[in-house]
Amino acid sequence: MKFAAIQFACTTNLPENSDKAEHFIREAAKAGADCIALQELFNSTYFCREIDQTFFSWAEPVPGPTTDRFSKLAKELGVVILLPLFERKAAGIYFNTMVVLEKDGTIAGLYRKMHIPDDPGFYEKYYFTPGDLGFKVFDTSAGKIGTLICWDQWFPEAARLTAMAGADILVYPTAIGTLPEESDTDKKQFMDAWKTIQRSHAIANGCFVASINRVGVEGGSKFWGNSFVCGPFGELIAQADENEGFIITDIDFSTIENHRQIWPFFRDRRVDEYGDIVKRFL
Repeated sequence: MKFAAIQFACTTNLPENSDKAEHFIREAAKAGADCIALQELFNSTYFCREIDQTFFSWAEPVPGPTTDRFSKLAKELGVVILLPLFERKAAGIYFNTMVVLEKDGTIAGLYRKMHIPDDPGFYEKYYFTPGDLGFKVFDTSAGKIGTLICWDQWFPEAARLTAMAGADILVYPTAIGTLPEESDTDKKQFMDAWKTIQRSHAIANGCFVASINRVGVEGGSKFWGNSFVCGPFGELIAQADENEGFIITDIDFSTIENHRQIWPFFRDRRVDEYGDIVKRFL
């Protein structure tokens, strides 16, 4: 399939953010994309930089206005859309969610972010309930897509379980960059680590990996973009810079079996010896 990842800068004007997303989706579809992925919390700023109760007003139900709009777009264009947004499930229960829209406009399902960070500039525990749906794979018209979000990308367990469930590609919508007090040296170290950990998931699980990151400056935080797609050997097959736009690349899922024959990590796993993995620390 042909996969597209869209990255752009957001403002506090939510309708304008959605308009920008639709523009890039249309451009990616025109370029032949079968599956189009947006960045984490695509239609708002990354409000988790601070603690402010008013941001809860940005959450919405699923189905809701945003999923309705982009479901119609998916059907019109005949593409799968991966739509990450701020979900309101009930009063006081909110999730960082990715909605999978099939090319016929139906909601194939949703994934709720499992790992919730709480660090300076990333106060997500204030806003989001930890995901309650487990790790998910959606068998879409564009392929078997494993849905994960941002902080999930640092955990090998999340990648492994999602790949074991049948994912041909792990997709990570992301909001990552540098804080005001961080230097260019910090940025290089963090970005290298960010790319390395996800490329390692591709190698260890014999699958494709895509990460979609926002760009722009929000309250001093600078998001570095650099969205990318890598193959089962960890090789970069498409990569963006720090500008708005999208990357698009062909992905051949038929190569996965050959890769797993060469590096049979699933075959050689010592599942009889991994019981302690469920403990916090040994």
